[in-house]
Order: sequence, then structure tokens, then C-alpha cells
Amino acid sequence: MRIQSLQTFLQRVGDRPRVLVKISTEEGIDGWSEVYNHGPDLAYPPLLDYLFDQIKGMDARSPSRVNQFLLQSCRFPQGALGLAAISAIDHALWDIAAKAMGVPVYQLLGGAVRDRVRVYAGLYSAPDVKELRETTAALHERFGFTAFKLSPYRTELHRTRFGLVVRELGEYFGQVRESHPAEWEFAFDAHACLWEPRQAIDLGAALAPNQPLFLEEPLRPEHIPAWSRIRSALTVPLATGESLYSPHEFLALLGSGGADIVQPDICVVGGLTQMVKTAAIADAHYVPVAPHNPLGPLATAANVHFAAATTNFSILEYKLDDVSWCPDPYLPADGYLTLRPDRPGWGIEIDEGALATDDWVTWKRKVPVRPDGSTAWM
Repeated sequence: MRIQSLQTFLQRVGDRPRVLVKISTEEGIDGWSEVYNHGPDLAYPPLLDYLFDQIKGMDARSPSRVNQFLLQSCRFPQGALGLAAISAIDHALWDIAAKAMGVPVYQLLGGAVRDRVRVYAGLYSAPDVKELRETTAALHERFGFTAFKLSPYRTELHRTRFGLVVRELGEYFGQVRESHPAEWEFAFDAHACLWEPRQAIDLGAALAPNQPLFLEEPLRPEHIPAWSRIRSALTVPLATGESLYSPHEFLALLGSGGADIVQPDICVVGGLTQMVKTAAIADAHYVPVAPHNPLGPLATAANVHFAAATTNFSILEYKLDDVSWCPDPYLPADGYLTLRPDRPGWGIEIDEGALATDDWVTWKRKVPVRPDGSTAWM
């Protein structure tokens, strides 16, 4: 079953641009995926065409072989865009391989170790408690969510005295706890905005009295010893990994004792093939995996199959965005995504008619500016 063609489609998920990928075989079996929008997203179609020229004619049922070939085809590490493109190819081939055998992808990974996948709702802001309560109540009523992720910043981080940022966070989380059922869980994503380890420690201390699900990426990811330092000083679970690109980087992080929870992104690290390796490394360090997943229904589907077959999976990020091109996405019920054992591949359909017209949106990341005119992390 040979790889015959690769097509890209310029679409969107919510307010973000998204490149979709379709790989077809001579036998007429297609595989689908979406590409992580690192930006510049319009660089992906020619990059994917370049990679396709290298793999055309290869066996589409061998995603691991193709993945390794693409990783080795470049003399130097591929970086964010290269790995995102390889991830997309990897996922389309896993979809094809499972469809060719008439089974869900997770069956090719050794079978399911769970029947459903717990999810949390990514809210990505810190709204007033009344507004938050209305939002969480609606999500619980509709989908059964009992876990949510918020921003720890109640004010403009880079223009406010940091001690005030910390104090407001502690007061806010206390109010959030008081206004919600005791069994519900709240995580906080600091978005790697901090540069000083002591500030990350202060954030964790503010959250600690109310026991967050985790504190995510409070620090820039580059300097591994800093992660070891802050984890040794924190009394809350420390989570990170969305900005790491390879199993080797996760090995360095975990070998230094730098995280309680790892959050690799399946669309960033080189695809499902590399995600499985990362999970095995985390498992050997007694560390659970809570994948980073702010993308659309194809990325969620890939994560569902990964989670289904991974013993040390804990919880999956889930973002609610309706798209016209996927009529049957995985939707939560009782706070879980249920497996679809009777549907081969990823278990979802793609409406190609909805892809006939480009639905593209321009999106640029904004860099914050301090009062003195210098720029800051965001």
C-alpha cells in the first residue's frame, strides 16, 4: 500500500489558522491530520510538499519507519515547523494503517487500557468568579466537565508589581474553590511568561493552600536545572512539556527531577510515533502524561488513541471549537471522551466538501511591552 499523494487545506479552528493534511494511497485509503500552528503557517504547504517528495511510494502502513526516515533525512534537528510537519505526516499514516486493517489506531499500539479518556476544559483566562461560575456550570451541565484550566494572572503581569500578582492569585483561587464543588479540580497555566525561578516558586506557594491540579509551565523551558530547583521548592504538582520537542529533552527533564507531570504535544514532538517513546520514558520515572492539546478535532482524535493505549496517561486538555469540516468530533460526556471501537483509524469523518473553499484567518502572537519599553515573554 504505497503513498500516492499529499494534499493540504487552509482552514481555521476558532480564531486560529490551521493547515489540514490528507495523504492518499493507490488503493484509495486516505489518512487525515492537522498541523500545529507554530507560525508562519503558510510555510507548511511547501514544507509538506518537500517532505512528501522524499516518502512518495513508501509503504503507508509503516508510520514508524517513515517517521524515522524523515527524522534522519535532515542533517540537523528539524525544529518546530519541521517536527510539526513530520507529526502531521505521521498521524495521517497511522490513520491509513489502522483503516487498512479495519481497526482503531489504539489497537495498533497494543490495545486499550481504558474505556474512556478524562478531559479538562481549557479556559485560558482568569475571569471574575461570578463569570467563571456561570461558564463552569454550563460546561458541567452540557459535557460533565469537573476539571478546568485557568490563567494565574489576574492583572497585567509585566506592568504590575509581582508581589501583587501573587497575592491576587492566592485570593482568587480561594474564591474559586469556595464557589465550586469541592470535588472539582482547577489547574493553572502560567504560559512560560516568567524568567526568574523564584517567581515560579512564589506562584506555586500562592496556589498551594487550595491544592491545584497542577501549575503548568511557570518558567521558560530551556534551562533544565532551573526546573529541578523550582520543583524541589514547590508543594504543588509541577507540569511542563509543550515546548519540548523530543524524547531526549524529556529524558533530560525527568532525569533531573524537573517535573511531576509531563505535557508533550502530539502535534509538536514528531507525532504519535515519538509520543509513545516519551510516555515510556515518563513511565520509567513514575511520571504521568497529561498531553497539551489546544488544537482541533483531528489532534484530539490522535490524543484519544494515544491515551487509550498509554498506562501512565492521566488527563487530556480539551478545547471547544466547532468546525464545519468535522461533523462527528469526539465530544465529552460526564467529563470523558468515549472510545469508538467499531470505527477504524481515528474514528472521525472529514467532510471534504467543507474544505473546497479556503477558510483561512491571519493570527499573530502579541509580544507584551514593559513600562520601560523592553519586551517580555508571553
